[in-house]
Amino acid sequence: MKILLTSLLAILSFALPTSKTVYDFTVKDIDGKDVSLDTYKGKVLLIVNVASLCGNTPQYKDIEALYEKYKDKGLVVLGFPANNFMGQEPGSEKEIKQFCTREYAVTFPMFSKISVKGKEMAPLYTYLTKKLENGILDADVKWNFQKFLIGRNGELIQSVGPGTSVNDAAVKRAIEKALMQ
Repeated sequence: MKILLTSLLAILSFALPTSKTVYDFTVKDIDGKDVSLDTYKGKVLLIVNVASLCGNTPQYKDIEALYEKYKDKGLVVLGFPANNFMGQEPGSEKEIKQFCTREYAVTFPMFSKISVKGKEMAPLYTYLTKKLENGILDADVKWNFQKFLIGRNGELIQSVGPGTSVNDAAVKRAIEKALMQ
């Protein structure tokens, strides 16, 4: 009887939607200070794993322009440096911050370097990439500059591949739709 009940509870836990959101996570900003993501409650978030030495690095320009265009409407871009792909983010937080400011005039919030895949994956990225955690989809991080769109309620809306620009019409429509909700 106990085994049957345990099995039934396990099955139900897979069927029930998750109540976790990005607001449940605390991360370190690029200066090493703890930031609870519930700071961004009510905002639309675009979470991006970034790297300084990647072929996709020029996306910083368009991502910053997107942030500037929509920040007054409630969009916040969160940049998470990661060194998971061919060592393309080898610098320290100080070096990353200087690079982003100097080369791309980045003003959106940047965070401390994390792992976005593998055994060392940051808990935030476990949530973003695992349907069991986010209740929406499985979306492994394929490369630097993969984007995750988060609604005003803190729940994942979609994942956007690393090679897709934020200027893509479908991406802009999804962001604008999220901002209207």
